[in-house]
Amino acid sequence: MKREYILISLFFLITAIFFYLFYQIIIPFFVPICWATVFVTIFFPLYERLLRKIKSRGLTSLILCILINILIIGPMAYLFAALVNEAADAVAKVNDMYKSGELERIIAFDLPWVDSIKAQLSQYYDISKINLDQIIKDSIDKVSGIIFSQTSWIITNATKAVFYFFLMIFTMYYFFKDGERIIHTMKRLMPLPQDQVDKTFRRLRDVIQATMYGGLVVALLQGLLGGALFAIMGIQSAVFWGAIMAFLAIIPFVGAFLIYVPAGVILFIGGSYIKGVLVIAIGTLVISQTDNLVRPYLISGKTSLHPLLLFFAIMGGIYIFGLLGLIIGPLIAAVFITLLKTFELKLHPEDESLPEPTQPD
Repeated sequence: MKREYILISLFFLITAIFFYLFYQIIIPFFVPICWATVFVTIFFPLYERLLRKIKSRGLTSLILCILINILIIGPMAYLFAALVNEAADAVAKVNDMYKSGELERIIAFDLPWVDSIKAQLSQYYDISKINLDQIIKDSIDKVSGIIFSQTSWIITNATKAVFYFFLMIFTMYYFFKDGERIIHTMKRLMPLPQDQVDKTFRRLRDVIQATMYGGLVVALLQGLLGGALFAIMGIQSAVFWGAIMAFLAIIPFVGAFLIYVPAGVILFIGGSYIKGVLVIAIGTLVISQTDNLVRPYLISGKTSLHPLLLFFAIMGGIYIFGLLGLIIGPLIAAVFITLLKTFELKLHPEDESLPEPTQPD
């Protein structure tokens, strides 16, 4: 018996060593693999539809990779280049306004209800210590700094960036082509009955797709509408502000209104009354309502992550992975929650089905 324990321990030790070595081999390519996973997850329903017509996994995978490259990655690269230019312009303009005192003049408007709020808050905190124009300047500098850091990496590591891009396309092709086989292998490794394994993976698929479609796609749509609105109204750096609105729309409890409402107020104070009212009205009735109109259609019948969990997943993802964390954070959280449900099912096999999570309000 002791010999058997020694052999089992030795087997797990060797397995752990090779798991670690495999991790060391894969981790340098973590970023392109993650982006490939994201695109495959989003477009896999389209892949299944095309596969039923084309009947060839290889050809269908190739078509999807080309389609994603032309319709998604190309425009994203162009918008990213425009975003970098507009971010630089926005930072320069805000710095000039800060130095000249124009920024302080714009935000130093006098409204009775604002004075009332200041009077109430002054009982607890000395509001005079708050330098609002400095806060605005620092916030824009920090956001732009994130964008510039990504750009600097791409420029200084141009060869590596090109290699990562082709590696991502290469990975996408095989994830499309062999994705079902990979999932089947993972199912066989699950220590659960087949029907419970199927339910677990269905729930994981639903949570990931609901999070991706209901979060990322809706946020991109809000950013696109916000940027278009700013461009029509003649507001400078429309692409930059549209990108900020998209970023804020992804984060639960936040939203694009943090950008378009102050923009409308500034236009109104500056004398552009009609533009100011239109920016706030269109932002409220169109941009913000996009979430209520589009999200239910995209995630109909699917369960998404709780907003509080999604918030911490996004914040933690950004802290660890940078901009990639916007997507990787929720994916990790979705897998984690599904694994917890799997352990719950293993501990309580008398349950016939996985309990559905509470739907967020």
